[in-house]
Amino acid sequence: TAVGYPLDTVKVRIQTERHYNGIWHCIQETYKTEKVWGFYKGMSASVLTVSVISSVSFGTYRNFLCGICRLRYGAADAKPSELDVALAGGAAGAARVVFMTPSEVAKVRMQTQRNPHPSIASPQPVPKPKYRGSLHCLKVIAKEEGFGGLYKGCSALLCRDCSSTAIYFLTYSALCDGLTPAGTNEPGFLTVLLSGGFAGVLAWGLATPLDVIKSRMQTNELGQHKYKGLVHCARESVRKEGAKVLFKGLGLNCIRAFPVNMVVFVTYEAVLRFTDHY
Repeated sequence: TAVGYPLDTVKVRIQTERHYNGIWHCIQETYKTEKVWGFYKGMSASVLTVSVISSVSFGTYRNFLCGICRLRYGAADAKPSELDVALAGGAAGAARVVFMTPSEVAKVRMQTQRNPHPSIASPQPVPKPKYRGSLHCLKVIAKEEGFGGLYKGCSALLCRDCSSTAIYFLTYSALCDGLTPAGTNEPGFLTVLLSGGFAGVLAWGLATPLDVIKSRMQTNELGQHKYKGLVHCARESVRKEGAKVLFKGLGLNCIRAFPVNMVVFVTYEAVLRFTDHY
């Protein structure tokens, strides 16, 4: 989370604000006004919830897949079909949304909040930021916008994660099967690394349009009434900025996805083998 977070901040800002000319311009402007800390705004929300979200996601996938195999083939350890893997992945995506949305809202609000670094000289007094941290952000949102404010963008996040997580696990499973030599029960270390990396890139590549809509809906604060829902947000964004707006942050998503998901799947397989052994 810490390694990939600066790229995530740049991605969110590019997706939600129109005045950036590109990735490098966003990086320069962020560092110029907010220094290194500007790239890590809202990270505590992700750090505090990442283990729970990953546990729910992988746990739901594993148990749902075992349940499908038990129903269809009579044994939980039977070899699943591509459809079985995709369905289990979609269920995992739906389950994680329940826990993920509030932290995503806090993260996006913090990432798009402007407050210059104290070292930046300014003739004008710097106003205090609205959100002093991730937990304070959640508290303010709940107070001003109600419980529903914590779940803004939930529809876009649900569509994004159900489809992308299905592709994610399906791609990983297919690549592992294809790269594992015949007669070998488990994929090797390099196979897991490559399969996890490419699965992450493909999933995020397909998820980017809904990721843009999700980010824009979540920055929509009380009183703005900019977007009425998922379809309205997509329509208004395309109308004002063209279809290319739906692919803002695509490169950053893919660059970040490869190393992050290599580590994710290597850890996942290592933990499974460790628990199976003991």
